[in-house]
Amino acid sequence: MTESINSADCVVVGGGLLGLLTARRLAQEGMAVTLLERGALCRESSWAGGGILSPLVPWQYTDAISRLVERSQHDYPLLMAELLEQSGIDPEWTQSGMLMLDTVPDTRVTAWAERFHCRLETLDADRVQLAEPALTAASGPAVLLPGVAQIRNPRLCQALAVALQMQGVTIREQCTVTRLLIRDQVVNGVETEAGPVHANCVVIAGGAWSAQLLQGMGRELPVKPVRGQMILFQAPPGMLRHIVQGAGHYLIPRRDGLVLAGSTLEHVGFSNETTSQAREELMQAAFSIAPGLADYPVIRHWAGLRPGSPEGIPFIGEHSEISGLYLNTGHFRNGVVMAPASAELLVDGLQRRDSFTDPAPYAFWPGRGLSGAGVDTAPESGI
Repeated sequence: MTESINSADCVVVGGGLLGLLTARRLAQEGMAVTLLERGALCRESSWAGGGILSPLVPWQYTDAISRLVERSQHDYPLLMAELLEQSGIDPEWTQSGMLMLDTVPDTRVTAWAERFHCRLETLDADRVQLAEPALTAASGPAVLLPGVAQIRNPRLCQALAVALQMQGVTIREQCTVTRLLIRDQVVNGVETEAGPVHANCVVIAGGAWSAQLLQGMGRELPVKPVRGQMILFQAPPGMLRHIVQGAGHYLIPRRDGLVLAGSTLEHVGFSNETTSQAREELMQAAFSIAPGLADYPVIRHWAGLRPGSPEGIPFIGEHSEISGLYLNTGHFRNGVVMAPASAELLVDGLQRRDSFTDPAPYAFWPGRGLSGAGVDTAPESGI
């Protein structure tokens, strides 16, 4: 028998944002935590997304998602301040607001905004031009969500990695989990290519790869990869002031003038190749929103794999048939904005205490997602 390379109170499988924040919460509970990542930390959808701290059309989602979004939006400023102090890395949390072109709120939208404490402003075409002079003159009417913020998710992940090391979390990159160790329907840890890691608690936070870890265990986890491509313009600082979305695409201005343009929605399995067709589509969409971007170069083009799930509702909580096995995955296009609340909900459940919301909508119960709505039904957001 292979000698154990480690033992821990809890093993977190997956080194993306969800895994890192879950490990952070567990360590704060006084647990010895080992985090295992098949590649490098945060090199999949956590790195590839745009960092918008809101769904693009937030009122189109179920309340289960809106509750996670509202909680995370409330918690992000304090989290960013703590991570900056601990790590010295600034994730650049920026309350830039989000401008939704060609949108007029109806009573359903205003009722949603009141229920989830989201401020809305309706702008006519003249006010749109005052708010964003770089937009095409035809823009308007629009809805402005002034409270929406953004972060630079690669910086956030870097800050979290430093903070976790300071907390004593063991991080193993390039460490592929090959199977779960289960005896009598109780988890005992995981087997890796380097040997077993024993623990009485295992959290699967593997993003688009999560379902592979549960194969052969009697029930399929309906989490599938959905590719998204984005491009990056080098524009001058201040060219755009807000996150802007229109015609199914969006622009995200960074403090230093970089402008992200996204994104595609492609069911191509685990392929994360970029394509010239997507590059052209994203460029033309960006120019239709802000024509001046045509004067600036595209300096990067990349793709990421979202963990697609039915209606975009993540799986958070303990496996109903295997004691000690937990899931925190399937966040589809809203992983960044739902991540802090998801980690909180997961750890509250693990500690058998009440949380900020009912955990039932996120449970992995038999048949959930295997019939009815699929990943195509989720509205667009993030990458």
